[in-house]
Amino acid sequence: MQISTHFLSLQSTPFLSFRHRHRHRHRLRLSYHSTRSFRLKLINSLANSSELVTALQSETLKTLEWPSLCNYLSPFTSTSMALSLTKTAAIPIGQSQEESQKLLDQTTSALHAMEALKSDPLDLSAIEDVSEILHSAASGQLLTVRELCRVRRMLRAAKAISKKLAAVAEEGSLDRYTPLLEILQKCNFQRELEQKIGFCIDCSLSTILSRASEDLELIRAERKRNMENLDSLLKEVSVSIFQAGGIDKPLITKRRSRMCVGVRASHKYLLAGGVVLNVSSSGATYFMEPKEAVELNNMEVKLSNSEKAEEMAILSLLTSEIAELESEIKYLLDRLQEVDLAFARAAYAQWVNGVRPTLSSKEPEVLISNRADNVLSIDIEGIQHPLLLGSFLSNFTDSITSNTMDPSILGKSDGMAPIKSSKDVSSSPVPVDIKVQCGTRVVVISGPNTGGKTASMKTLGLASIMSKAGMYLPAKKQPRLPWFDLVLADIGDTQSLEQSLSTFSGHISRICDILEVASKESLVLIDEIGCGTDPSEGVALSTSILQYLKNRVNLAFVTTHYADLSRLKEMDSRYENAAMEFSLETLQPTYQMLWGSTGNSNALAIAKSIGFDGNIIERAKMWVERLKPEKQQERKGVLYQSLMEERNRLEAQFKRAESLHAEVMKLYHEVRVAADNLEERGIALRAKETQKVQQELKAAKSQIETVVQEFENQLQTADSEEFNALIRKSESAISSILKAHIPGDSFSFTETDASSYQPQSGEQVLVKGLGNKLATVVAASEDENTVLIQYGKIRVRVEKRNVRPISSSKRNDAISSRQSFQRQEEQSREFPSNSDTTESGATTYGPLIQTTKNTVDLRGMRVEEAAHQLDMAIAQRGSNSVLFVVHGMGTGVIKERALEILRNHPRVMKCEQDNPMNYGCTVAYIK
Repeated sequence: MQISTHFLSLQSTPFLSFRHRHRHRHRLRLSYHSTRSFRLKLINSLANSSELVTALQSETLKTLEWPSLCNYLSPFTSTSMALSLTKTAAIPIGQSQEESQKLLDQTTSALHAMEALKSDPLDLSAIEDVSEILHSAASGQLLTVRELCRVRRMLRAAKAISKKLAAVAEEGSLDRYTPLLEILQKCNFQRELEQKIGFCIDCSLSTILSRASEDLELIRAERKRNMENLDSLLKEVSVSIFQAGGIDKPLITKRRSRMCVGVRASHKYLLAGGVVLNVSSSGATYFMEPKEAVELNNMEVKLSNSEKAEEMAILSLLTSEIAELESEIKYLLDRLQEVDLAFARAAYAQWVNGVRPTLSSKEPEVLISNRADNVLSIDIEGIQHPLLLGSFLSNFTDSITSNTMDPSILGKSDGMAPIKSSKDVSSSPVPVDIKVQCGTRVVVISGPNTGGKTASMKTLGLASIMSKAGMYLPAKKQPRLPWFDLVLADIGDTQSLEQSLSTFSGHISRICDILEVASKESLVLIDEIGCGTDPSEGVALSTSILQYLKNRVNLAFVTTHYADLSRLKEMDSRYENAAMEFSLETLQPTYQMLWGSTGNSNALAIAKSIGFDGNIIERAKMWVERLKPEKQQERKGVLYQSLMEERNRLEAQFKRAESLHAEVMKLYHEVRVAADNLEERGIALRAKETQKVQQELKAAKSQIETVVQEFENQLQTADSEEFNALIRKSESAISSILKAHIPGDSFSFTETDASSYQPQSGEQVLVKGLGNKLATVVAASEDENTVLIQYGKIRVRVEKRNVRPISSSKRNDAISSRQSFQRQEEQSREFPSNSDTTESGATTYGPLIQTTKNTVDLRGMRVEEAAHQLDMAIAQRGSNSVLFVVHGMGTGVIKERALEILRNHPRVMKCEQDNPMNYGCTVAYIK
C-alpha cells in the first residue's frame, strides 16, 4: 500500500521529468519484486525448516526405539483407537511444558481412579470406534441398522463412563480426579440422539420398531391383516388339494416373492385359473398361485414395498442427524481415547513400578551465575532402561507362567519360579544415576566399549520423551529433569551407499542438521562424536562442535574415546565429565556411571579377555608406552587403583552404617507401635477372651440340648417308676455341665472397683438390692447418684452404690445366657419337688420341666379355638401332673380366657401365673 501511494505521488509531481519519473518507477518495481521474493524465500525456508525438524524428530524416535516402548503400552489399552495409536507410536507428546504437565496430571489421576475402582474397574472396552460410520454418514451414505446401533452403544457407554468417574470423584477427593473429569467436561454425550435411535430401533434384534413412525405402524398393521387373510385362503386351498389327492401333504410356500401352493402336475386342473409361478426340478410338482390369492399377493407386494420405503426414510432421517453431529461425536471419541491412554499410562506405571517425574522450569540466569554444587538440573536416581526393563518383565512373566504350568521344572526357591537359564530370561537391567548440575551444557561420557555409554544416553533420551508424553519413569524417589522442546539424536551408523555417505560423512551430515534446528531448550545426544576419521582432525572438529553446542542448546550428551575432550572441563565449567566404570579384576564393565571422572577405553584389557594372542597384546602395550610420556601410564593406573579402593571402602562403610541405622529405626518403630497400641491390644485380648467364653457357652448349650433330647427320647418309653430316676439323671447331668462351665466365683467384685465405677447404658451389672441378680443399665448419668436399670420387664431407679460391675468382661455373654438354660433348675427349686409325696403327706405333682408333651401353645389362635384346645389338653393330662399353658402377652384376650378356664375347671387344683423367669406362660396343676 505504501509503495502504490508513493508511486501516485511521483506521478502528480509537475517538475519531475519523464525520464526521472521512469527511473523512480523502475526502482519501486524492483523494490516490490525483491520484497516479494524475500517473502517467498522466507516462507520456503520456514517450510523446509519445519520439514527438517519433523524428519529429525522422527529419526530420533526411531533411533531411541520409541515405537518399541509404545508397544509395551498396547496391552493396557481398552479401545481400538488407543491400541492403534500405540501400535503406530502416535500417542500424544506434549508440545509445551503445560501440555506435558497436563498429561502427567491425567496419569496421576488415572492411578488414583484405578485404586478407588479396584473392586469394580472402569471398563472402556465398550467404546467402539465409529469414525468410519461417521464418515459414511457425512459423505451421504445410508447407515444400516447395525451401524446405528453401534453409534448408540458407544454413546451409552461414554455416558456410563462419565457417570462412574463423577461418582468416584464425589466419594473421594475431587482434586485428585479433576484432570480426568476435565477431559470429558466439554463433551456432548448426545443423549437425545441416543434416545431417538433406541426409540426407533430394537438393537437386540437389529430391527426397526413399528413405533418409529405412524405410517410404518399403519403399513405393518395392514400388512399383518392382509397376510392373515392370504394365509387362511391358501390353507383352505392346500387342504382341498390334499383331500383331492393332488399332493402328499398341504404345502404353502413362496415363489417370486408371492405366496403359492404346491400341486402335482397331474392335478393342475384343481386350480382352474391359477398362475404357475415355478416348477420343481423333477417337473412333478407345480407351484401355483390361486386366482383368489392374486389380489391379496398384489397387496402384500405393495405393502412390503411401502414398508421398505418407510424404513429407508427412518434410516435416512437418523443418518442425517448423525451427519450433522459428526464433529461433536468425533470430539467425544477423541476425548474417550484420551481417557483410555491416561489409564494405559497408569497401568504401565504400575507394571514397571514407575514414579512421576518433575518437569523443572527454565533455569534462571541468576541461578546459573551463582550456581551451587548441590543444585541439579537433572536428578534421576536408579533409572532402568525402559526397553530392557520391559523385555525383562515380559520374559520373567512368561517364565513364571511356563514354570507354573510344568511343575517338574520348579526349583527350591523362596516361592518364586526359577529362571531356567540366562537364555530364557534376560537379567534385570542395571539402574544408573543421571545427575547434571545447573549451568552444565555439555556432558562428555568416556569409557570402554560395551560399557553402557550409549545405553545410558538412550535412557536419558527416552526418559525425556516419556515425561513429555505423560509417562512415569522406572526410577527411584522423585526424578527431576527439564522440559526439552526437541530431543535430537545422532546414534548408530548412518552410512548410506545410495547417498554416497561414509560413516564419517553420515554422522557429520546428521550433526549439521541438528545444529541447524536446535534451540536453547533442546537436548542433543551424539554417540562417538568425531569418529571415523583421522584422530587429530576428529578431536579438533569435535571440540569445535562442543564449543558451539554449549552456547546453543540446553544440554548435550556426547560419548567419545578421545581423552582430549574430557579436558574441556578444565577450561570451562559448563562442561562435565562422566565415565562408565570398568572392573580391572573381572575385566568386565559394571555399567555404573561415575560422574566427574574420566574413563579409559581399556581396549587392550578387553582384547585380552576376548582371547587375543598374548604376543599381540604385549607389543600393543609397548607401543602405548612409547606413545605416552615415561611412567605416566603407571602413575595413572596406581592413582586410579587407589581411588577405586578408597571408593569401595567408603561404600562399604556407608552400607554398614545404613544397615545399622535401618536396624535401629526398625527397633524404634516396633517400640513406638507397641506403646501406641496398648489399648488396641487390650481390646483384642478382651475380644479373644469373649470369643473363648462364647465357644464355651456354645459347647455347654450343645451338651444341655443333648441331655434334653435324650430325656425326651427316653421319656416316651419310660414307665412311672423309671420316670423319677430319669428326671434325677437329667438334672444331675445338667448340674454337672453348669458347674464345669460356670464357676461360682465368676461374678466376684471388689469394693475398690465399685467406688470408681460408672455404669454405662446397655451394660449388664449386678444389683445388690435384687440379690446380686443380673440387670441391664437403661440410662446412666454422671451428675446423679442413681441409675435406671431393667430386670425382666421391671424398670427401677437404684443408687449407684448398689450397682456393682462384673469382675471379668469376658463373662458377660455367659451371665446373660446362664439365665436361659438355668430356667428349669430355678423353677425346680421354686416349686415343689419331683417326689410323689412330701414329708407331711401332701399331694405332689410331676416335675416342673417343660417338654413338648406337657405344653399347649395357644398363641395365634382365636378365643374359641384356644378354649377348645385348652380343654382337650387338660382332659389328656394324667393325675397329679402339670400343664404349661403358653398364651403369650399380646392383647391379653387369650390369657384372660385361659385363666378363666383354669380357675373354673374341676380338674385344675391351682395355677401359677407367668413370672419374670417365664413370661407368657401359666403352669396348671392337674388333680
